[in-house]
Amino acid sequence: MVATPIGNLADITLRALHVLQLVDIIACEDTRHTQALLRAYGIDKPAGSLVALHQHNEAQAAQQVLARLQQGQRVAYVSDAGTPGVSDPGARLVDSITAAGMRCIPLPGASSVTTALSAAGAIGTGNHSTGFLFAGFLPSRGAERRTAVQALAGEPRSVLILEAPHRIRDLAQALGVLGTRRVTLARELTKQFEEITSHVAQDLDAWLEAAPQRSKGEFVVVLHPTELAPQQSQALDVLRLLLQELPTKTAVRLAAQITGAARNTLYDAALQEKSTGS
Repeated sequence: MVATPIGNLADITLRALHVLQLVDIIACEDTRHTQALLRAYGIDKPAGSLVALHQHNEAQAAQQVLARLQQGQRVAYVSDAGTPGVSDPGARLVDSITAAGMRCIPLPGASSVTTALSAAGAIGTGNHSTGFLFAGFLPSRGAERRTAVQALAGEPRSVLILEAPHRIRDLAQALGVLGTRRVTLARELTKQFEEITSHVAQDLDAWLEAAPQRSKGEFVVVLHPTELAPQQSQALDVLRLLLQELPTKTAVRLAAQITGAARNTLYDAALQEKSTGS
């Protein structure tokens, strides 16, 4: 599984170049796009060595890839941009390969998700680390989108959403219900017209409307974590200390008694602490 640049061609890794040159077969989301990418790096592959594997044929094409592997051939998979299997095809391919008892090797590289996160300043560290939720693309239909946004409104962690240019205004309008929650828009990441800007949710649509070019390009939208009230922050600090010495249920019960915070809220926070290894 080979990550490829999301824009700037210089973001390819040396390992990716070595593997793409070495393999017998390259399965790819779009053979024309991948052929052009290979030529940009001076890698010459015959047309027959590229196999189309995209969202519409992934299940069937995965079996073709599996057959190639069983013949002893070396196969790499690339999506059109970024890391395969993250809102791109590839997950079914991996599932088929691992189910057959074969090894799937990830080659890390560019990802719009981590690229946006690194520049958004939306995740703290230490006792203030919140983690993040990757929501991918929200539903395109208005009512379903509004329902999804309402569900995310109660999510205290950072939330990452992907969006296409022709729907970004609709998303911005839907996010307006989040009021003063801070949101970072990352547009055209690593490309010539890259733009990363932060606003409160209720101002997003007006900002996009102010200049037509602001709605162009692929977007990663980062909802920043919700601000904790002082008593909530204190309750979480108490909970973290108790979790170091006590079982989860006992720590939650005592933290609720000490701070007056809701037990359900503290229990959810405790599960998150456990899952993140904090």
